[in-house]
Amino acid sequence: MSRKQIHLGAHFPGVNNTTVWADPRSGSQVEFASFEHLARTAEDARFDFFFLAEGLRLREHKEQVYDLDVVGRPDTLPVLAALAAVTERLGLVGTINTTFNEPYEVARQWGTLDLLSGGRAAWNLVTSSDPFHGANFRRGGFLPHAERYSRAAELVQVARQLWDSWDIDAVAGGETFLRPGAVRPFAHTGPQFDVRGTFGTPRGPQGHPVLFQAGDSTEGREFAARDADVVFTAHSTVEAGQAFYADVKGRLAAHGRRREDLKILPAVTVVLGDTEAEARDRARHIREQQVSGPTAIAFLEQVWGRDLTAYDPDGPLPADDPDADNVSITRGRVRHHRDPAALARQWRELAEAHGWSIRELVIQVGDRGGLVGTAESVAQQIDDAAQADACDGYILVPHLTPAGLDEFAARVVPLLQDRGSFRTDYTGPTLRDHLGLGPARSSRRSGGGVGTDRGQVAR
Repeated sequence: MSRKQIHLGAHFPGVNNTTVWADPRSGSQVEFASFEHLARTAEDARFDFFFLAEGLRLREHKEQVYDLDVVGRPDTLPVLAALAAVTERLGLVGTINTTFNEPYEVARQWGTLDLLSGGRAAWNLVTSSDPFHGANFRRGGFLPHAERYSRAAELVQVARQLWDSWDIDAVAGGETFLRPGAVRPFAHTGPQFDVRGTFGTPRGPQGHPVLFQAGDSTEGREFAARDADVVFTAHSTVEAGQAFYADVKGRLAAHGRRREDLKILPAVTVVLGDTEAEARDRARHIREQQVSGPTAIAFLEQVWGRDLTAYDPDGPLPADDPDADNVSITRGRVRHHRDPAALARQWRELAEAHGWSIRELVIQVGDRGGLVGTAESVAQQIDDAAQADACDGYILVPHLTPAGLDEFAARVVPLLQDRGSFRTDYTGPTLRDHLGLGPARSSRRSGGGVGTDRGQVAR
């Protein structure tokens, strides 16, 4: 019996609490050489794809640009286009927001990347109802939270309609002139979009770019089951992963889809050592680098809602309660959704029980686990999780730029290949081939409820 094949993606680190920018080995996050290094490492190791996240606005803390993260990045699509020229098989995944963009421009951008990369493009769909981010855009924070997935669903359906307006073989063989009827006019009228015309970008090798989606809410899970090819999730334990996997995969049949039509890939960090003890020591050191004293204080301020810079990060937590009316002290990133007073009480109890300082508490509550161990044990953890249907593989998030995956590629990937769980070479040219996905879902076959052949909203 053949083993379930594992899928691996390489996440380029950026504005987050994972990257260690103070490490002497850390390089630039804006120079092209950094993007190229990670992409070449991933392709040499036969990863499925390179993943690039997006920031719509610089994060602010206490009404100033937050300077404890390295922030800012070149625009997603030009970076991926440049990487397409220096790689041959690696999938290229980028994040473009569905709330502040229009279907024609999004379809054209991703269709172009898919065409010029030879079928390696993937669009990571994210939504936003946050007026802080929206203030950077003409439409601002106009979209109510409840409507964000309905707009995303309609945008996807219109994009599919545009991609499908070209016949599959319209550009086969590099035709110089289009034959009559190769491109059909499109028309769509719906709650969010009213567009019509002809689509000027030839159909790419995949038909449609691969669609990634992240979202753990009920709406997000249903959106993934209906529209996504890959789900980017954060479930870090086998038990949580199995529950999420079963729930989302169980929704596919209602949309006429098979279980293999959707891949579920959690994000994960990896720390290796020659022994288990060494790996644990390295992981502890990395967490201490990720959470400096000022970072710990800023983290706490997001719950307490006021300036805490007078507090010693190596001392005890504040004894007074948070300012519940000022929990938006940090904007551009949501960390805490619970009642701040209840969360503060819970944290005080933990700190008192374990003797933790502010910084030690933040290190503990912010630790998302990850894969820690020798190369052999990490390979086994990855393989066991995939075979147990806790995931279909992982998106690896390194703590260093750009060489953070070098050790994993050199030491862990060969062990997965020896197990028969990971490819030794690519078997096809496109990202759909790497992921084992079938042909792109036609806009005339998908059941999203919007974007029908005549562009009318299905009721």
